Amino acid sequence: MSVAASTSAFRPAARLQRIKPSPSTLAAQRVRELKASGRSILDLTVGEPDFDTPQHVKDAAVAAIAAGETKYTPVNGTPALRQAIREHALRTLGVEYPDAEITVGGGGKQVIFLALMASVDEGDEVIVPAPYWVSYPDMVRANGGVPVIVETTADAGYKITPDALRAAITPRTRWLILNTPGNPTGVVYTEAELAALAEVVAENPGLLVMSDEIYSEISYTSARAASLVQVAPHLKNQVLVVNGVSKSYAMTGWRLGYALGDPALVAAINTLQSQTSSCPSSISQAAAAAALSGPQDFVAETVAEYRRRRDVAVARLAAIDGLSPLTPDGAFYVYVDCSGLIGRRTAAGAVLADDQDVTLHLLEDAGVAVIQGSAYGQSPFFRISIATDLGTIEAAADAIADAVARLGEAD
Repeated sequence: MSVAASTSAFRPAARLQRIKPSPSTLAAQRVRELKASGRSILDLTVGEPDFDTPQHVKDAAVAAIAAGETKYTPVNGTPALRQAIREHALRTLGVEYPDAEITVGGGGKQVIFLALMASVDEGDEVIVPAPYWVSYPDMVRANGGVPVIVETTADAGYKITPDALRAAITPRTRWLILNTPGNPTGVVYTEAELAALAEVVAENPGLLVMSDEIYSEISYTSARAASLVQVAPHLKNQVLVVNGVSKSYAMTGWRLGYALGDPALVAAINTLQSQTSSCPSSISQAAAAAALSGPQDFVAETVAEYRRRRDVAVARLAAIDGLSPLTPDGAFYVYVDCSGLIGRRTAAGAVLADDQDVTLHLLEDAGVAVIQGSAYGQSPFFRISIATDLGTIEAAADAIADAVARLGEAD
């Protein structure tokens, strides 16, 4: 007796139609597929530190397990973690946040998503400067909002200006998303630039600012990257500071992020958190508390190594005809202007029409995986991650140079 195949009962919700898979995730998947097929690929796609989590942080997690700290925790984190976050914020931002202004989640990404879910109604607008981290617009759309993309320029250092911000604000605007140090460009807003933006924010008391500072410790300027709330503490209740331990402490897999801000917003986020994952992992919280409150030598050492990699990557890529890399002041990415390659022909006769063509050509011809600038809202660029060893970066630069040298001239 044959049984007819049943049709799926699944019907995707409308919100799913608004978003697409992360380009970073898709790029990483393509790299895995090529490697599985036997190709040797130099992977510069993933924004994940290649360093191991500091030993004292791992020891704290093991100790927590041994002590039986394996139960549910308060939705806004253990007292030890909240204390570590509070002290870290006071030390780095000069601003005090009581418990009612602290929320924790399964990574900074979850905290951002829940903040938007808690505050964005259908049709509300969220200002997103481009280039942007790939997930911002889709998280806005998933929550019924409208991402208002504001393109930045080379003349403005790829940063949103007060005039551009003012022009983008409408009665439907709920948020400005500010990422400093930024992904993918590595831009760091100066105190003066933040103060100028703060004036516009102050003019609009209904405007919230999502200050994504996940790369705050990875700065190549003379000091730690400044924060909007640090520069304008009077705007404390309009600014949600998002941070975490993934990037600075090489703890991506621990999935622990947090945010600091208005107690009413934090309470709303905590309500949503209570109905989603209840609380982050108790073990990850113990590890994060150790990372934030313990020795910071690891941060200084890794930032010095990222700076060395940055200098090599920028110099090597700048020497390739048709490429013009931006020199990042923070984070661990290099955003490369590839406009000089548009219109050139591959050996097979194909024309590189846009930055996606460029990235595909580098993958297939050079065996180097990068991510196209269109994924970040600004073309023609591609992004490389320098969160990998120097040997891989140098080999990738050599392979890119060879691939570009084999291109024919533009028509």
